[in-house]
Amino acid sequence: MDTYLDYARRGLNAWWRYLLAIVAALVIWLVLDVAIIVGLTVSRLMPADVAAELTKPSHPVVFFAGNGLAFATLIAGLVIAARLIQRKRFTDVIGEWRWSRFAAGFALWTACLIAATLADVALRPSGFRWTATGGTAALAVAALVGLGVQTFAEEFIFRGYLTQGLLLATKRPVAAAILSGALFGALHIPNGVPQALNAVLFGSVAALIAIRTGGIAFTWGMHLINNLAGAVIVVSAGDVFKGTPGLFTQTTPSLAWWDLIAETALLAVPIWLVLVRGREHRSPDAD
Repeated sequence: MDTYLDYARRGLNAWWRYLLAIVAALVIWLVLDVAIIVGLTVSRLMPADVAAELTKPSHPVVFFAGNGLAFATLIAGLVIAARLIQRKRFTDVIGEWRWSRFAAGFALWTACLIAATLADVALRPSGFRWTATGGTAALAVAALVGLGVQTFAEEFIFRGYLTQGLLLATKRPVAAAILSGALFGALHIPNGVPQALNAVLFGSVAALIAIRTGGIAFTWGMHLINNLAGAVIVVSAGDVFKGTPGLFTQTTPSLAWWDLIAETALLAVPIWLVLVRGREHRSPDAD
């Protein structure tokens, strides 16, 4: 069985190739997005106020479809750049793939989110209200598709491509995971300090899990249900998904730091199950 380090070693891995591939991926991404926008505009399929629609989660179909498409072209850009510049294949970056691991990650983090939500309800029951509407079903479908692409893109980039590169550079799984988590958290700074710190911790643990299991299947399952729950099931009034017709809306700003502590504690569950008890996945580069 190949280890994650084995997958990382495939292709051409000089440091300058990583930098060149990242720049090329961004250029390809922009070119693809412009081509799609021009095509939709010419065919009159583009809404006149598309820029406004893409920033309004309250219009979920356009919002999630647009964001999903943007992340799909980002994946395409990196896949093309890595293939041309580093001779890396798509399968080299995702590592060993098992749908059973995806399901396990999805189920495990679902249980953790339920525990965290019940704790919030117990602390601030008045902060939750039922907000489902006739558009909730459409929201669920649009969010599943759009967030499915978005979260896979983030796993592919951060827990796949970047974590592999950092693992090659450091030869130390913990160091590679922390650096990967820090980069992931930096993108969440506009969402507030608690969410950024949570992203650092989540990203670091997810990177360690990817290294241990040899792929991103488990972490994609965790990431997908994490975002899907926040967009459809319990929507925070202070989150990026605020305004969507989710099942419940949570308005508990006073619990922001408590939620960070609670979710940090819950990360001990996948750490214990995968990194401690998952001996069957132990590999030389994961020690």
